[in-house]
Amino acid sequence: MLNAWKWYQRCMSLHPVKTQVVSSGILWGVGDIAAQSITYSSARKRLQISDADKDFKIDWKRTVVTSMFGFGFVGPVGHLWYEGLDRFIRQRLLLQQGSVRFVASKVAMDSLIFGPFELFVFFSHMGLSTGKTVDQLKEDLKRDFLPALVVESGAWPFVQVVNFRYVPVRYQLLYVNLFCLLDSVFLSWLEQQKDASWKQWFSSSTSSK
Repeated sequence: MLNAWKWYQRCMSLHPVKTQVVSSGILWGVGDIAAQSITYSSARKRLQISDADKDFKIDWKRTVVTSMFGFGFVGPVGHLWYEGLDRFIRQRLLLQQGSVRFVASKVAMDSLIFGPFELFVFFSHMGLSTGKTVDQLKEDLKRDFLPALVVESGAWPFVQVVNFRYVPVRYQLLYVNLFCLLDSVFLSWLEQQKDASWKQWFSSSTSSK
């Protein structure tokens, strides 16, 4: 484990963007496989499917599509976002690193700007990559975006408070990527839920206002 950490540090020093791109793609792919397994297990219990009826098989096409989101968006864009966010807070807002205002400003900007944008790109990527039309994509966004945003808005700020307060900037991307493993499980699971009743409740609540 220590050797692996030293190897990662060396990769980050030599090729920070490439390292984040590769690690993000791998983590999001692993997260999707975990999400498929969780969805299969829950469906088997709910529908009382026996092992003999249907064995779990990984949808590799879906895993590749999800992994490409990690490679193409989370890695490079996430790297630029966190590096740029730190420079902006320190050099433009002139806030002291580690102060309450410094951390709060980072968490607020991350939650209000990058979080919603990442969700929009994720659902758009997943829809278009599976051959859905623009109209179908709009319906998916109406169904999935708000539930995901509400759940993630309640969890990610706590993750990011620790990140921005205690983790050095150089390793904040690694910290985020590790939690993105769980995030990819959640988003992949959410996308697979289709028209679940709890998601319909979100849609009906917003449309009635």
